[in-house]
Amino acid sequence: MYDDSIDIGGLRLALRRTGPETTSAEAERPMLLVHGLASNSRLWDGVARRLGAAGHPVVAVDQRGHGRSDVPADGYDTDTCADDLARLINALGWGGKLAPVVAGQSWGGNVVLSLAARHAGVAAIALVDGGWLRLAGRFATFEECWRVLAPPSFEGVRYADLAERIATAHPDWPAEGVAGTLANLVELDDGGTRARLAREHHRSIVHSLWLGDPRPLYPRVTVPGLLMPAGAGVESEAVAEAARLLPESLV
Repeated sequence: MYDDSIDIGGLRLALRRTGPETTSAEAERPMLLVHGLASNSRLWDGVARRLGAAGHPVVAVDQRGHGRSDVPADGYDTDTCADDLARLINALGWGGKLAPVVAGQSWGGNVVLSLAARHAGVAAIALVDGGWLRLAGRFATFEECWRVLAPPSFEGVRYADLAERIATAHPDWPAEGVAGTLANLVELDDGGTRARLAREHHRSIVHSLWLGDPRPLYPRVTVPGLLMPAGAGVESEAVAEAARLLPESLV
């Protein structure tokens, strides 16, 4: 597994690559892995390693403003981020028989849904605990939504202490999960911590999720989809609706 980056036309996206090259005769279908809000490509490392070992060329991407990717001033709505993925697939040369399976987690699932509904060149999609997110169904106003979903403050938190704190809070996480979570954050010169994703860009993404409605997109998806909710609960109705309206889906 190695780090890479690619220019998609005025925007450089950071990548994590593993598996064979697509030019290999033994290569299976390529896989593109898309993280969720305020996350980064390293959270896919365990999945990517297994897919690569099975013969798939795998690329996990840092979305704009996340991880090691460029940080433009705007463009954090769901559709623009989906357009980034379409440009990335084109830049990777993954067209025709090399059309990828694209997996998205949480907000990344909504981005992948928008990609599949609005762009050709995707073989199938996998929606991991997202794709059906519709925040306006849970919050009457955006102000209420932001009060609940605003990112935490890291004021007074020392970066050097975070690995132990994360491992203690999540004893079942593998070391690569802890490392991936740490990659969401930056160590300041004074030893403090800040999130890689700027607060105003975090707000823009949440606002786009609150404004957005995935339901009109479902019938526009013409490729198979795998829906993977994290568990039963408040989203179960939304998952059932997505499964019913997506033309070819499996939960």
